[in-house]
Amino acid sequence: MEISKNGINLIKKFEGCSLKAYKCPAGVWTIGYGHTNKVLVDDVITQEEAETLLKHDLIIHCNNVSKLVKVHLNQNQFDALVSFEYNVGYTAFQNSTLLKLLNQRKYNEAAEHFNRWVYAGKKVLPGLVNRREAEKELFLKV
Repeated sequence: MEISKNGINLIKKFEGCSLKAYKCPAGVWTIGYGHTNKVLVDDVITQEEAETLLKHDLIIHCNNVSKLVKVHLNQNQFDALVSFEYNVGYTAFQNSTLLKLLNQRKYNEAAEHFNRWVYAGKKVLPGLVNRREAEKELFLKV
């Protein structure tokens, strides 16, 4: 399954785009739309490079969700989960109760677990609260 334009827009909205490397709240060097692989402190990219990095990153994150989710998903559910996994990472998603419940076909119970992923450095981040609410809403949309 591939992420839709709606899913890409969700990720872009919450990741934002920085053409200059910065440290995210979790202390990871980041550039573009949340790209973290091999980013150095002085890195600078163009908007076109940010879009290319996002396209490549989305292939990885779509594959991650497809690999870990063992139940049927509609497009909205897939998009929400790719956004979630894009943000929390493969290992966190793989070990999450959200995924465990989802793979037991407990879709509504799984959706309630989006809201638990709002912390960075033991602090609730308003941006993560808003992102998780948007992901949950999309996930539950038929």
